Amino acid sequence: MTDAPPSIARAHEQLTAAGAPFEVETILVDGIARRAWKHGPKTMGELVSGSSRFDDLPFLVHNDRRVTFRGFRRATLALMQVLAQCGVGPGDRVVIAMRNLPEWPVCFFAATALGAIAVPLNAWWLGHELAFGIQDSGAKVLLADAKRWERLADLVRDCPTLEQVFTCGSVQAGSARRLEDLIGAPGDWERLPEPPQPPRTVQPDDPATIFYTSGTTGKPKGVLASHRAALSNITGAAFAAARASLRDGTLPPDPAVPPTQAGALVVVPFFHVTGCFAILCPALDAGHRLVLMHRFEPEPAMRLIQDEKLNWVVGVPTIAWQIAEHPRVGDYDLSSLASIGYGGAAAAPELLARLASRLPSAIPGHGWGMTETCGLATTHSGSDYRRRPTSCGAPVAVVDIRIMDQEARRVLPTGEVGELWVAGPNMAKGYWNRPEETAATFVDGWVRTGDLARIDEEGFLYIVDRAKDVVIRGGENIHCIEVEHCLFEYDGIADAALVAFPHRMLGEVPVAVVQVAPGSAIAEAAVLAHCAARLAAFKVPVAIVLQREPLPRNASGKLLKQDIVQSQLVQARMTQSLDAANSERSATA
Repeated sequence: MTDAPPSIARAHEQLTAAGAPFEVETILVDGIARRAWKHGPKTMGELVSGSSRFDDLPFLVHNDRRVTFRGFRRATLALMQVLAQCGVGPGDRVVIAMRNLPEWPVCFFAATALGAIAVPLNAWWLGHELAFGIQDSGAKVLLADAKRWERLADLVRDCPTLEQVFTCGSVQAGSARRLEDLIGAPGDWERLPEPPQPPRTVQPDDPATIFYTSGTTGKPKGVLASHRAALSNITGAAFAAARASLRDGTLPPDPAVPPTQAGALVVVPFFHVTGCFAILCPALDAGHRLVLMHRFEPEPAMRLIQDEKLNWVVGVPTIAWQIAEHPRVGDYDLSSLASIGYGGAAAAPELLARLASRLPSAIPGHGWGMTETCGLATTHSGSDYRRRPTSCGAPVAVVDIRIMDQEARRVLPTGEVGELWVAGPNMAKGYWNRPEETAATFVDGWVRTGDLARIDEEGFLYIVDRAKDVVIRGGENIHCIEVEHCLFEYDGIADAALVAFPHRMLGEVPVAVVQVAPGSAIAEAAVLAHCAARLAAFKVPVAIVLQREPLPRNASGKLLKQDIVQSQLVQARMTQSLDAANSERSATA
């Protein structure tokens, strides 16, 4: 490693110049000039077709099932033909409601390669939340696994645009058609005939996906993104690795030496942009093998890393903590693990030291991104991460970041704290059917993130706070107003506030503080049960703090949440309850 690494600007110049591996060009995207990656797939159909060069290699591993790239590609193109025969065409919405199964990528790429818009829904959602996603997107087709179909079967009658339902893993699918009857089970895909290739009429800036993010009014918002935006992560991830090598002074891989197939443990849901755009799409482009876990548990995960000789893991900080701190971590051969990445939640600086002592072969890394940026916009690893453990990295070469004064709408100088704005070819187009919210967030080609941040003199980003009222629990966004509305439905609650409490593994957890109405008697367990019956599991507070005193509000009636968190009653209550919460595992599908 050199004592003086090339500056970020110099590294970008070397890597993106004409003829360089990560050459950048300036193009017009929806009328706005953008720097964009010159090379790499630009549409989902192009990505699927290009994967044929890995046909004989395993792509998806799930329990005892192994699906090759050939089997995946043939199943994807076969399902694409089925959808086309059902009248699905460019711009039609196709909802995917399932956990990480081999069928998930097949459904996703079949829809997008055809030119339709894939709408992945959160598999942790309850039935009415899933039904909302179908209704709000105006979906024409639903592709669901057995558990999601069980939640939805009695609700789809309230989805007037829905014409076809396909399920997988269902013994009795009711009014739905079984995917297995149309394209076979994963073990059959290898023997499918070679289908026609995707249409070439799909353009890079055509809409490809709608991913839902929690809404500030309690209703999720659909984030509409193009093929180009979704696939920007493919080159962005490779660029980030090359930049880290350049800054560290290490040698990049020799292009004359054929690489061995890399393997990854997948614990991030594909229904999040990280799982889909930052893991699934790059793996399909690079020929990586993805080993799917239904539910993360540290010891089975370590066994998979050892037995499958996996090279990388990406998840939330919780996952890194649980592996590094497991008492049996030394019993497994984890030497194949070359990198462990995490994001989506705050990572404590001491995690670096723990990983260095327990997993010395794995280079830690993380970054910052959001659904509206289609995944990572900044990345951080290697010596840069060790030197700046509280930063979330520098932007990739096609992304611009700036810090804005929220009131005066002016760019703030280096080091000052303001609202983070982001621009680049990976930006979403806006919110589905929400023009007012789109206009408020997508401004002159920039995305207003709502995060309060600063940038240092070399361009590294530091998130200081959030302007939005949200708790991020193990990578899952929980907008407080939704949970507060649920609490107000409970008889005897006069006032309620959802606040975030720090959690070493999950980043933070939601805690509800409620004022009990005069003359009422409320039990914490009953309020928790009320929430559990109405909210997805990850949104349910870890504790309910009951008090008779009014919650603090300012003159305009706004809750003073920092005062609530700092109150002696809340602090004392949470000192007791967080001991139990610290052992909590994140909710699973």
